[in-house]
Amino acid sequence: MRIRATVAAVSGALALSALAVPAANAADSAPSKADLFQAAHRAAAGKSAFTGSTAAAAPYALDLKFSGVSVNNGKPIVVGTTGKVSAPVSFKVTHAADIDLEAEDFELDVLLYRGTLSNPVNILWGDNWPSCVNVSATVATCKNTIDIRPADGDLLNSDATSFKALGYAYDWNDQDPYTEDGIDWSKVGYTEADALTLAKLQRASKLTVNAAPEPVRKGATITVTGKLSRANWEDNQYHGYSTQPVKLQFRKKGSSTYTTVKTIKTSTTGALKTTVKATVDGYFRYSFAGTSTTPTVTTAGDFVDVR
Repeated sequence: MRIRATVAAVSGALALSALAVPAANAADSAPSKADLFQAAHRAAAGKSAFTGSTAAAAPYALDLKFSGVSVNNGKPIVVGTTGKVSAPVSFKVTHAADIDLEAEDFELDVLLYRGTLSNPVNILWGDNWPSCVNVSATVATCKNTIDIRPADGDLLNSDATSFKALGYAYDWNDQDPYTEDGIDWSKVGYTEADALTLAKLQRASKLTVNAAPEPVRKGATITVTGKLSRANWEDNQYHGYSTQPVKLQFRKKGSSTYTTVKTIKTSTTGALKTTVKATVDGYFRYSFAGTSTTPTVTTAGDFVDVR
């Protein structure tokens, strides 16, 4: 039920052909969630879903509005290299009293996209349609997720930036968009609302620390090493994050407070190395404040016994 917009830019015409040509020439599989949205968006703009020429008919405007959209509770969506990240999405819809959100032929959703709607760089979707609760005859609150699988090629490193949230809704009016028959768009109600909020994606970060030797004589030199790395969404590995400022911090044994000893920069491979004098028993850690593309990360303390 998901599609990379970068893939769609190459094969979107083929993917959408099932929505615009007779059943005999349609693709073997039913259109996806992404196919349906892209076809409806083009039809609403007066364009044919397949050829880009002027459409024979356009959907009529639905009396429905989106508001209060929140993605991941307003926090950046941090994505690593494996597994699935599901970011919660919540929103409110206000609609005409004759619109039934629970009807089998009615669908609505919120997606994230980067670029322009006419030529998106990437689109991110939820695996499922939202669940909505009617507050009144004309208001409902809805919840869903944006589901991201980095190992499946959902992201490029350049996707570590802000995405726009867009809400859309269809009333199919007894048509079945999941068959291979063409859609009569004049019978479809449709609306979309752009730039409802922004959601930032970040590449997950990792940080390590090792203070040695341990134990150490008082006054001797302690060498503190480590590495800062972050997710690469194009090869599904973690690579060193170069020339980034990282704080070396120390907490005396028995204290609960860390203080910054010095700030150093990572090497071109993300490596960290510095030295300090041994004074008292305590814990050393590294702390990275983060960047717009990479979240903050702090190690646990590494204890050094000073004798």
